Amino acid sequence: MRIVDEILAHNEKFVANKEFEKFETTKFPEKKLVVLSCMDTRLVELLPQAMNVRNGDVKIVKSAGAIVAHPFGSIMRSILVAVYELKADEICVIGHHDCGMSKISPESFLSKAIEKGVDKEKIDTVKYAGVDLDQWLKGFNNVEDSVRDSVETIKNHPFLASGIPVHGLVIDPSTGKLDVVVNGYEA
Repeated sequence: MRIVDEILAHNEKFVANKEFEKFETTKFPEKKLVVLSCMDTRLVELLPQAMNVRNGDVKIVKSAGAIVAHPFGSIMRSILVAVYELKADEICVIGHHDCGMSKISPESFLSKAIEKGVDKEKIDTVKYAGVDLDQWLKGFNNVEDSVRDSVETIKNHPFLASGIPVHGLVIDPSTGKLDVVVNGYEA
């Protein structure tokens, strides 16, 4: 059975058995926190457990590497919506050790895209249109520095009101240990 077919078969039983009832909550985060974390599969259940957050406690935004790549991109927009429309009072960026973004390079990424069937001409067209693919596809060398960069991008955004704490943490995906990189209360 294909993945989406498996999901839909499970979902039919999930709804019929009313398993959703144990997850009922509002759209507003109880702990008034929005978390930007990496999309790493190891964090799906580990991160909420390590933070003591349950369904309904926080808004979670995910991106590769927990990176805010552009101050007016969809990640930053989601963070601002969480603050102004969904009543989050604090922001927390959480990167992690052994992140795939620490190993990414634009050359390797584009090579893999071509291997999967993306036409080189399309890549050239995007470059010709002015997209800096080296910047757009760059990873990072140090997770703590990357978290600091994302925190600074968020903190200095013209639409973020002053006084909103922006924290930066790094989680160990093996143990769940959280280390503070930026304490938003002190910054």
